[in-house]
Amino acid sequence: MKTLFQTFRLKQLRYRHDPFSLAIWLLVTLATLATVAILLLLVGYILVKGVPNIHLSLFALEYNSENVSLLPALINTLMVILLTLTIAGPLGVFSALYLSEYANRSNRFVGWIRLATETLAGIPSIIYGLFGMLFFVTFLHWGYSLLAGSCTLAIMVLPLMMRTTEEALHSVPDAYREGSYALGAGRLRTIFTIVLPAAMPGILAGVILSIGRIVGESAALIYTAGTASQIATGLFSSGRTLSVHMYNISNEGLYISQTYATAVVLLLLVALINWISNFAAGKLTKGS
Repeated sequence: MKTLFQTFRLKQLRYRHDPFSLAIWLLVTLATLATVAILLLLVGYILVKGVPNIHLSLFALEYNSENVSLLPALINTLMVILLTLTIAGPLGVFSALYLSEYANRSNRFVGWIRLATETLAGIPSIIYGLFGMLFFVTFLHWGYSLLAGSCTLAIMVLPLMMRTTEEALHSVPDAYREGSYALGAGRLRTIFTIVLPAAMPGILAGVILSIGRIVGESAALIYTAGTASQIATGLFSSGRTLSVHMYNISNEGLYISQTYATAVVLLLLVALINWISNFAAGKLTKGS
């Protein structure tokens, strides 16, 4: 608190002849403090409500009405994350590579692609769910399955991965490319040995955001992956994720304490995935 007061006094002295700048600094500081406070309040509320309700029965291999196990949903969530990123990752990265490194930026077709990705990014998730149900579940006869849900989620996160990857590629200085060309490297070699390693932290940031949307999605998965409470035995098997599991048990109104416990596990899962991604980004940055 003393440090904050000292900072305020320094800013006040610096901006004493410019009260508008001081007011802007105060607004920015208050907005930051409010954001941090809301985040801490939300996380603290989940931990206080959920940690006391975590028991070993929640991690039983099979779900039933007595243990309300979340382990099958956790395993299904990991499978959905892996499958969705396997589909959307290469498509998003290579599409962004084309738009950033090969396509003419003044090309009208490129402008249409960017408009389409921005439009797709703003569509509500339930619309994706209805499309997935009509196309993957009904038209392709995949039924309620992890594959149908993962393909639907891949379409959802593809615009996000494309935009973040493209921004990461644009942030790489052109001097890196020019230096590589001057040493005799071709465009393809330059992209995979110079540009991609330098842009990897930004690309992984897009992956983290995509994982957050995959983990938190429920509406689209209810229409495509189904709500089966057991571990999916294959790509064409139905299974619920943690978010769908939370929705189902909270909707029943009998397992509110287990819902908070599931929220804690979901929060820890997202934090763990973010830490692993940041660790990998740091290693790749040092390696490059």
